[in-house]
Amino acid sequence: MSFVTPGSLKSPRVRSADKMLRSASSQILRQVVRYSSTDGSLILERSINRVQLLGRVGQEPVMRQVEGRNPVTIFSMATNEMWRSGDEETSPTGDISQKTTWHRVSVFKPGLRDIAYQYVKKGARIIVEGKLDYGEYVDKNQVRRQATTIIADNIVFLTDNVRDRT
Repeated sequence: MSFVTPGSLKSPRVRSADKMLRSASSQILRQVVRYSSTDGSLILERSINRVQLLGRVGQEPVMRQVEGRNPVTIFSMATNEMWRSGDEETSPTGDISQKTTWHRVSVFKPGLRDIAYQYVKKGARIIVEGKLDYGEYVDKNQVRRQATTIIADNIVFLTDNVRDRT
């Protein structure tokens, strides 16, 4: 006699997603824990800076290296947001609007940096996991600018190499 458990009815892909969600939840709980020193005078509170993007690569990656620093692979990525205008309950046939947001992705991690440079291609659908980084730079006109960058620590390739299909 065999028993059917709720988990056994799920496909391997769904079980994998469930496992990833449980893993992410446990990571969040560990990050929320407060740490204090032995004398109780200092309390350090952990925080979370985590980003997950699902979208398409906008430009071929480039590898840059500033003298005395580690190289970095940089590429852009687009995410889309879609919504229906009007009240969906009274007007389910409203106009569909879309907004595209562009993100700058930097990969510093040595193994991942090289894989991103070699295999990330324009138009490829990928997931990027990492953290947000805010910085400033001075442009060629000596104007101070602000930049937001995603520092990637994981990339999941969802499509085959786009260049090989053409």
